Amino acid sequence: MEFHELQKTRIADLREMAKEKCPEVKGVIGLKKEQLVDLLAERLGIAKPHKHVQAGLGKRAIKAEIRTLKAARVEALANGDHEALKKARKDIHRRKRRLRRMMSLK
Repeated sequence: MEFHELQKTRIADLREMAKEKCPEVKGVIGLKKEQLVDLLAERLGIAKPHKHVQAGLGKRAIKAEIRTLKAARVEALANGDHEALKKARKDIHRRKRRLRRMMSLK
């Protein structure tokens, strides 16, 4: 079993597994899902994957890029330049996705 499979498992099944694999642990019913997954991963010898966070990219820098791209989008819209408009929208979308991905890794 892998770590991702443990995360996808229902909490009721995780509690049953914890009772079987770790009978010495008390209060399994009161543990949250993340705690149960960490406990079972430790007992079963499953390595927890590391989250890769890019260094040097901060939330403020990405938001500043989005603001400049929004200004470029407005300018392209006013000039009627459809290629620049499309590029600006695509770049804004990419930056927002990167920002959301960064926030979910923390």
